[in-house]
Amino acid sequence: MTPRCLCKTMAVSAVLALEVLAARRVDAQSPVPSPVQIEIDGNAPAHPFPHFWEQMFGSGRAILSLRASYRRDMREVKGITDFRFVRFHGIFDRGVGVYTVGPRGRPDYNFTYVDQIYDGLLRQGVRPFVELSFMPPQMAVRQQSMGFWYRPVVAPPKDWALWSDLIRRFAQHLVTRYGIDEVSRWYFEVWNEPNGPFWGGDPKEATYFHLYDVTARALKSVSPRLRVGGPATAQAAWVAAFIRHCATDHVPVDFVSTHVYGDDSAENVFHSHEKITRRDMVIRAVQKVHREVEASPMPDLPIFFSEFNATYTGTEVDVTDSPYIGPWLANTIRACDGLVHSMSYWTFSDVFEEGGVVKSPFHGGFGLIAAGGIPKASFNDFRLLHMLGEERLAESSHSALVTRRADGTLAIAVWNYAPPGPGGATKTYRLAFRNIGGVHRAYIWRVDRDHGSALTAWKAMGEPRFPSFRQHRILLQAARLPAPRIETVPPADARLTLRLRPHALALIELVR
Repeated sequence: MTPRCLCKTMAVSAVLALEVLAARRVDAQSPVPSPVQIEIDGNAPAHPFPHFWEQMFGSGRAILSLRASYRRDMREVKGITDFRFVRFHGIFDRGVGVYTVGPRGRPDYNFTYVDQIYDGLLRQGVRPFVELSFMPPQMAVRQQSMGFWYRPVVAPPKDWALWSDLIRRFAQHLVTRYGIDEVSRWYFEVWNEPNGPFWGGDPKEATYFHLYDVTARALKSVSPRLRVGGPATAQAAWVAAFIRHCATDHVPVDFVSTHVYGDDSAENVFHSHEKITRRDMVIRAVQKVHREVEASPMPDLPIFFSEFNATYTGTEVDVTDSPYIGPWLANTIRACDGLVHSMSYWTFSDVFEEGGVVKSPFHGGFGLIAAGGIPKASFNDFRLLHMLGEERLAESSHSALVTRRADGTLAIAVWNYAPPGPGGATKTYRLAFRNIGGVHRAYIWRVDRDHGSALTAWKAMGEPRFPSFRQHRILLQAARLPAPRIETVPPADARLTLRLRPHALALIELVR
């Protein structure tokens, strides 16, 4: 996106006020849909509800983790989620300096930056989900790279024994430094999206399977307790074939991993010509992989979607920078519950350089936090969804998640999903409660374009590429999640009414 440079004579606060009023006029003129009825029964069947969507996040390449801005953003996201693991590309890239060839042609292994990278994560209570990539340039059979700004080398090794030795030495160093009890709690994922431009082997599937075999056996030679998996494919591909290969050839595997994005095509994911919306694509892909693993020779393998988001482009402001993510994510959680071990949102921060140096705080980046440490609406969406309980109650609505915490508090997410952009209608949601007992107080939090979204303020000030200190302060203020609205819910008429604009996500805490 190319930011506009608009000359404004009006103060930013006045512009914001006018924009809000205009938006309300549009809402007032739009047809009003029938209210959405949501029935909530405190005695409904319930099941455990692990927070599988917030335990792992993706991030920019390995070397970026040494930056203060990266570590600041990690600290902020960990403060509002159950952040336990981080995954990034390039632990073997040139900038990390793990492998070089000495003057006599002998391999020289250097773990200085590896130690700084992993020490920094562990100090924040975050473990690495180690993506074993990419090829050290001096080990590659050719200097083949792909389109990222930092040009990672994606060719196979010129000697498979060199790659095996690298993996063994790397793993042994980690075990020596951190101890096997710690490193056995990590995950080691072999490569990234080998079915696309990230892998230069030919044919791709057969050569990747060989890469996986060599890597997995090298890791297990250090300790059988190290956890290894793959195929880390794009578009939910190769999972069934990968498991069959591991079973047939007795190759170690502890989990399967793959990726999918909301704007992936049905042709690429399902090899069909059906039209699958952005809302449903990730859900459908998770269901597909779950069925494939269930029908495989290893039906109990944990499933990791080690990358997912509503878009793979990194350029859609109306998707990743806007409140759209809240309803999209909540609906994805609703439908994927019980089908996957963990899903890693790509990414936690816009400290990220695949397309080059960030040119504007709001450019459609993947992260929850924009450049300059400005939380996006998605940051507040994750904050609200973190407030959900550890037990999910059965409900029939496709616009709600009903959960209960250990102390009995009900935590309910309600959302108004609409496609990205200015369309959609404001909707009324009527919540009726049964079997909750006694008087309750409802704390109602929300994120929409006027609550917890700095994007509205940024647009109102003319979309500056490089905000001034004053503008930065305004954006930080606009990014704050407002205090909740509080209502009393009497037992005689246990009802709540919410009016949610398109792309709004609400979280209701019902406290007795």
